[in-house]
Amino acid sequence: MNKTLRAARLGGLAAAILLALCSQAQAQISEQQAARLGNDLTPLGGEKAGNADGTIPPYTGGMTQPPAGWSPAQGYVDPFANEKPLFTITAANLAQYKDKVTPGMQALLAKYPAFRMPVYPSHRTAAVPPDIAAKVRQEAVRAQLNGFGVSQLNGTTTPFPIPQNGLEAIWNHNLRYLGGGLQRTYASFPVRGSGDYYTLRIQENRVFDANMDKASDNRLLNYSARFISPATLAGTVQLVHEPIDQVQEVRSAWIYNVGQRRVRRAPDLAYDNVNDGTEGLRVTDDFDGYNGAPDRFDWKLVGKREMYVPYNDYKLGAKEVKYKDVLTASTPNPDYMRYELHRVWVVEGTLRPDAKHVYGKRVMYLDEDSWTVLASDAYDTRGTLWRVGVHPLVQFYDAQVPWYRANIWHDLSNGSYYLAGLANEETQPWTFGIKGRFADFQPDALRRMGK
Repeated sequence: MNKTLRAARLGGLAAAILLALCSQAQAQISEQQAARLGNDLTPLGGEKAGNADGTIPPYTGGMTQPPAGWSPAQGYVDPFANEKPLFTITAANLAQYKDKVTPGMQALLAKYPAFRMPVYPSHRTAAVPPDIAAKVRQEAVRAQLNGFGVSQLNGTTTPFPIPQNGLEAIWNHNLRYLGGGLQRTYASFPVRGSGDYYTLRIQENRVFDANMDKASDNRLLNYSARFISPATLAGTVQLVHEPIDQVQEVRSAWIYNVGQRRVRRAPDLAYDNVNDGTEGLRVTDDFDGYNGAPDRFDWKLVGKREMYVPYNDYKLGAKEVKYKDVLTASTPNPDYMRYELHRVWVVEGTLRPDAKHVYGKRVMYLDEDSWTVLASDAYDTRGTLWRVGVHPLVQFYDAQVPWYRANIWHDLSNGSYYLAGLANEETQPWTFGIKGRFADFQPDALRRMGK
């Protein structure tokens, strides 16, 4: 090949790459599309209309006020406490409802006789504050994908309310509004197939960059978690600086080990690494339904479906319900679970040929009204369904935050499950909207936090 021809071909290749990068960096939707937000679409991009047969109601703004007479000391009381199940899905009648039950939940029904799905009337309670919704509308035409990362957010918490692909939908989940900052103490439980379990208590502070006293470039949030129990982990502290664009900058993490009295970098707080206290039942990027850099998977937007998903599960976290009542063998006590019919975005992630992960494929079911992952099916690298995520959502009505009442991961290979996020027996109310100090989220602050 002569030099002139080689140069021409290289120039053409460079131009093609540049064109691809430029097209990828264009605004995702037009002004005309964005005008649908708050009209025929909800402020975050869901369909305002109900479904044809009326089993999914129209969206009327969500639940934006607590019940009359409510106080934080009560916990989040159930506004639908008087409702009874419409029906219950079991292994015996699954065929009647199969098209609206995820493959993972179908597997749980087949494997565990105790697993059942009580289905209640649907309530579209998810809502965010008006200023958050307005920012989504304002920035919808500006937010961009940048490879596997995002840019041009300008404060929006739902950059792609009308998603064009699976990666955009995943970023909507990762960046969704959680009140600006929150402090909570919660309990998690690895539950073996026999029903034996132990309790982990964790105090977490999660403050988004807009609520910090000092801004950081490309910072989504600052996160710290201190183990209170069991004794083997008490005093251990994790610290995370979570970037927005994870192409530009990878996650930074540190851990303080109370036994060694030493702070060290923790490069393993990402992807498929296993965290302390999870007994290997959950990997790092399973936390919060899904989190972190999405670059090890190719994400496909399969489409929107009507599915029975865990929603408005206030009873699961009620103060009068004890942990021991919830933690039954093989699966949490279904008497405290609630499923409703909702529309969800189905997103399928397939492990990239050049990447490593314990999951070969994962399928996410994202709430159309909040972009929260409500259920997840994870397959091993041989294509076998392995872990089933059931992630009950509630509206934290005092803060206008739709978020998890708990997260549950079932391991089909050994009959165990991991349940995280309950606060039934905790005395300190969860606090949303907290502010953070830059100095409190630095590595040299970890020893103080561990005491």
